[in-house]
Amino acid sequence: LKRLASRSLLTSQPSPIPTFSFHPTMRCAIACTAFVAASASSVTPVQKVVQLMNGMLEKGKNEKHEEQVQFAAYKQFCDDTSVEKTRSIKEANEEIESLEAVIGKCQADISKLTKEIAQLDEDISVYEGDLKAARKVRKMEHEDYLATHKDMSESVDATASAVALIKKKMFDKKQGDALLQIKMPHEERRKLEVFLTSGEGSSAPEAAAYENHSSGIIEILEKLHDKFEDERAELEKEESNSKHAFEMLEQDLTNSITTAKQDRSDKAQQKSKTAQREADSKGDLQDTISTRDDDQEYLNDLSATCKSKSDDFEARQTLRAQEIEAIEKAIEIISSGAVAGAADKHLPSLVQGSSFAQLRSATKNENQIRVAAYLHEKGAQLRSRVLSALALKVADDPFKQVKKMIKDLIVRLLEEANEEAEQKGWCDTELSTNEQTRKEKTEAVESLHSEIDELEAHMAKLSKEISALSVAIRETDEAVAKATSLRNEEKAKNTETIKDAKEAQVAVEQALQVLKDFYSKAGEATALLQQPDIFDKPYQGMQSENGGVVGMLEVIQSDFARLETETKASEEQSQAEYDKFVEDSTVDKTAKQKDVEYKTNKKDEETEELGEAKSDLESTQKELDSALRYFEKLKPSCVDAGVSYEERVARRKEEIESLQEALRILNGEDLAFMQQ
Repeated sequence: LKRLASRSLLTSQPSPIPTFSFHPTMRCAIACTAFVAASASSVTPVQKVVQLMNGMLEKGKNEKHEEQVQFAAYKQFCDDTSVEKTRSIKEANEEIESLEAVIGKCQADISKLTKEIAQLDEDISVYEGDLKAARKVRKMEHEDYLATHKDMSESVDATASAVALIKKKMFDKKQGDALLQIKMPHEERRKLEVFLTSGEGSSAPEAAAYENHSSGIIEILEKLHDKFEDERAELEKEESNSKHAFEMLEQDLTNSITTAKQDRSDKAQQKSKTAQREADSKGDLQDTISTRDDDQEYLNDLSATCKSKSDDFEARQTLRAQEIEAIEKAIEIISSGAVAGAADKHLPSLVQGSSFAQLRSATKNENQIRVAAYLHEKGAQLRSRVLSALALKVADDPFKQVKKMIKDLIVRLLEEANEEAEQKGWCDTELSTNEQTRKEKTEAVESLHSEIDELEAHMAKLSKEISALSVAIRETDEAVAKATSLRNEEKAKNTETIKDAKEAQVAVEQALQVLKDFYSKAGEATALLQQPDIFDKPYQGMQSENGGVVGMLEVIQSDFARLETETKASEEQSQAEYDKFVEDSTVDKTAKQKDVEYKTNKKDEETEELGEAKSDLESTQKELDSALRYFEKLKPSCVDAGVSYEERVARRKEEIESLQEALRILNGEDLAFMQQ
């Protein structure tokens, strides 16, 4: 431009045709000037170049400003999307850590439950083996009892029958032999054998001797009869105790088996639910990882694209500033008087390509007096109203009535003991069963409450996630729509630019051809043989001006060609970036839609589970309330109120022992015999 200015200052002086190597921008401006010069003879080509360059300057400034506004909107999009994706990635990482913790806990719980189930299986096997063995032992004991009880009953019957026959004098040898088959003490057996031997072949004169001898045998047999009865009673008592103990053991083992089986069932169900929760958490984890990775990839691509576009924007702004400065300088030079002119067309600035990114429970006697005193003392010692009342009756009643009274009382106390034992067994069974029921139902209620709370919390979380995913899908659709709008605008603008560039190239080519043809002919002109004195050389046109204008037109033509090429390249790149953005957005949207569908189905399943859990809770709570009411009913008859069952048994035992001691005092050796 400086060389052009210096040359223009010398137009008043004759000079040969100059040949210069012009800057492309200058050549463009000069070329436009020449084209206009050919169509308007009243405006000089230089003036047209100046007009063209002023238009270029104005359009360059406007496009530079439009590019700044467009980039500001794009930068805001990049910043907002980066913040949103960074937040989504952070939340996904927190969710991943939470899911991994849940999976780890589920695996630990499953391992623990597996061991507990195995232990319960072993306990059930042991309990069932113990129950089977106890039943077998009880069966053998009962069979022994029946055989022994039968022998004792036969002995009682035999002695009673023998006494009756002897008293009727109907006792014979055959019956005696049968009686000797009974188990009895050696002394009694010897006396009986002597009696039987002495009775053989006896005559009438010996009848009185027989009666005296038989009375001793009757006494022996009566004692044997009482002894056998006592032993049978003791055997029956032992059988009752054994039966009660077995029933208690059987009930305890049955309860243990039932409890263990229920615990196993509960733990197996809990294990199944935990395994399902683990599987669900693993599915959620995989989905979350996939979404996070997609978001991270999108963010990386977005950051790279935004960085590239930012760098490109800075470079383009710098270039535009330099271009404006150059044009202003050129206008200054061309308008300096040395070069004057205007242009009918400006060089449009290159359209900045836009880029896009990716979005994720009888008679008184001494013994009777002693017995009365003894019973009174024991009654006071044991604080027994029964013994105290009996002491008063013993002191006043006949001797035989006293013995019968004591025996009856012993029998009544024994009956009471058996009744209370049966009541105690029933109470123990009912209280144990009720306690187990209350425990199971309480645990079930707590478990159901926990399950309901967990389901509600997870459903709330799913609702939040579904809402967030729906918002993300909507934002993706909006971003795609916005990108499509920007792409369409950019494409239309690029199409127009390419069209203008092509038309300008054609026009400039035509102008160049006109100028070249003219100045080529003018350069061949020669002087006349006879010239007037005023012309000292032939006129060949404005060859010096022609060189500058032609050079500028050539630069303009090449710039239009470059504009066409670069705009086409920019359009192809922008279209490729737009296609990639739409494809990534579609993939991201599809993944989120599937995630929404999965979470919605999961929420529906949990809603159904929640309804079932609440129904189970209501029925289980009713069962627990019923068990608690039954426990309150059991308390008056089964729960100790001041005196325990063991204390009552011990006191009754001491009362019976005191009564037995009273009989010993009244009977002397008779009772001592009974105690053998």
